[in-house]
Amino acid sequence: MSGCDAMAQEKKAGLLRRTSSSKKPLKEKVVLMYDEIFTKDDPAKTNPRFWDELFLMKVNLEYLEGKLESLDGDEVMVVKDNINSLFHHCVLALEEEHQIKVVNALQTLCALFRGVHQKNKSATGFDIINMLVGFDKAELRMKDLMESLDSLLCGDGSESLKSLCLKLLLCLVTVTDNISQNTILEYVMINSIFEAILQIVSDVSSRGQHGYDAVVLLALLVNYRKYESVNPYIVKLSIVDDEPTLDGLGMVVHQALTEYNRQYKNKEEENHGGFFSTLTSMVGNMFIADTEEKLSVQTNEAILLALYEAVHLNRNFITVLAQSHPEIEMTAAPVTPIPTTPTSLGTTPPSLDMMHNPELPLDPNLQTSNLLITFLKYSSIVMQDTKDEHRLNSARLCLIILTCIAEDQYADAFLHDDNMNFRVNLHRMPMRHRKKAADKTIPSRPLVCAVLDLMVEFIVTHMMKEFPMDLYMRCVQIIHKLICYQKKCRIRLHYTWRELWSALINLLKFLLSNETTLLAKHNIFQLALQVVSLFNMFITYGDTFLPTPSSYDELYYEIVRMHQVFDNLYCMVLRVSTNVGQWKEPASKVTYALVNVRAIINHFNPKIESYAAVNHISQLSEDQVLEVVRSNYDTLTLKLQDGLDQFERYSEQPKETAFFKELVRSISVNVRKNVSLNTLSQDVLLKEFSSIS
Repeated sequence: MSGCDAMAQEKKAGLLRRTSSSKKPLKEKVVLMYDEIFTKDDPAKTNPRFWDELFLMKVNLEYLEGKLESLDGDEVMVVKDNINSLFHHCVLALEEEHQIKVVNALQTLCALFRGVHQKNKSATGFDIINMLVGFDKAELRMKDLMESLDSLLCGDGSESLKSLCLKLLLCLVTVTDNISQNTILEYVMINSIFEAILQIVSDVSSRGQHGYDAVVLLALLVNYRKYESVNPYIVKLSIVDDEPTLDGLGMVVHQALTEYNRQYKNKEEENHGGFFSTLTSMVGNMFIADTEEKLSVQTNEAILLALYEAVHLNRNFITVLAQSHPEIEMTAAPVTPIPTTPTSLGTTPPSLDMMHNPELPLDPNLQTSNLLITFLKYSSIVMQDTKDEHRLNSARLCLIILTCIAEDQYADAFLHDDNMNFRVNLHRMPMRHRKKAADKTIPSRPLVCAVLDLMVEFIVTHMMKEFPMDLYMRCVQIIHKLICYQKKCRIRLHYTWRELWSALINLLKFLLSNETTLLAKHNIFQLALQVVSLFNMFITYGDTFLPTPSSYDELYYEIVRMHQVFDNLYCMVLRVSTNVGQWKEPASKVTYALVNVRAIINHFNPKIESYAAVNHISQLSEDQVLEVVRSNYDTLTLKLQDGLDQFERYSEQPKETAFFKELVRSISVNVRKNVSLNTLSQDVLLKEFSSIS
């Protein structure tokens, strides 16, 4: 065994370095004291100052957790009283003025929660409560613990202590993969720390230091048994109407997503420079897949979940999405809404050099931003690659958040507000058949245009063998909800609708080409019906929301030009609906939905052919076709279809429950990995408080 290995082993066992090879190693004093706790006798009997001394010593987390984990069933009952006593004295130590004792008590509690759960993975939650606190004392002890944590979080004490309190709470919440099976959380429900979390988030300086942990903690607590019982954190979050608090919550999310976007951009720039870039351009796009892999940045489902819960539960939070401000650091003071004209402010705090750069205003990224823009950019990154499970979950959650936004009246109002124009640079997937768009050409437009662009981008880039059917359904539904709002409010949006129509027709084409493969896994008729219904919205109500009469002509032109796809779709659904089988009913719905599209094709095609024959033209130009369309509207008969502008409102239960349960489990596992108390080095903490000792 190498010297390094030997030292590592000694350290793990909580030993001091050997003084000489012949002598037996000495155990640390704290380890000897732990050993006393794991015997039958009360350690305070022989040493009345035992508990006082224990909390003055640096905690050996690894040894204590390992000791708890290694207990067998009989030993548990023997040492239960001493473990209960250790827990009790930890809670008492939190009241001490001596800060080192408080630090050591918090770290000891964390080791207790983790060690006992590791030991009792197969046991029920009640055994865990009994082993930690004792049934008879549980309510009182947990009340005292939560009250102490609450006052530490809300007091004006050390920031390191507050950070440690949040780490302890995150540790407590995530000791089980499925947080709803963690019965200790019942006490966190009864003794709510909701107000403490809000106080951290609303205060400028504490938000900068602890906002992230506080918001992740809140997102997890909201998901504790949310489908089985009344969760007080859900109730309280849904009624928060305090502006600084909601803004603070928005800024924490904004900062985390901005940081992700920045990291991604940096990676992208690294990959576009140097030898790799030259090689790629030399041999074509062979390496796109490799580049994408290199670009992957760890996704952040926890912060997305927090954003979802805020948007979904709290109507007042919607205003925060549109709150204009430069993408500033969270330690800066909250910024009041700025006039809607974009100003030259960076997406990250500008350095002095940047401030003096005269070319700066030309960059479309340098402008006033808001949480929604940052979220759209984030979505455009994570939605590019849905092959990895985390990214698929992130993409689905982004689309669920957008679904909630798209059906909210207030959100729709600011999305479509002509006085709130922004340039939004969405990330576009590198594809072999299209050039990378010149970012500088993006005009300043209402935000709904960026949402539609994101949906179109997704539709165009995910027609693949591993077809993400669920995400496609959500995309098309979001587009539908936005168009319903435009129709209802008669908003004529200046948008390149043609790109959307073209993307939808290509999607139908893809479904037709891969019918057999896709039908083995998905009900593609459901998606085809949604797409055809969108076209019916444009055909039936387009005159109320399309920007100009010529846009309406272009719609007809596009349908006639791509008639082959609609003809093939009709043949396919007719074939399936006339045969007996599981798809008979969904296919016949598509057959019915195609009535008007087919009427348009059957009405205009002969007219176009006749025009070409009369004028001896083999190939008509677009203008000539449009002329035929315009002069033949009056003889076209269409059927009025009901319910085109109706949609089913989003509801988490029961459709999304399985997804959220799995997502929260995955977040819990991830948070547990990251909440290592070493992130707050014991040495740093002890040094900080040594002056007080």
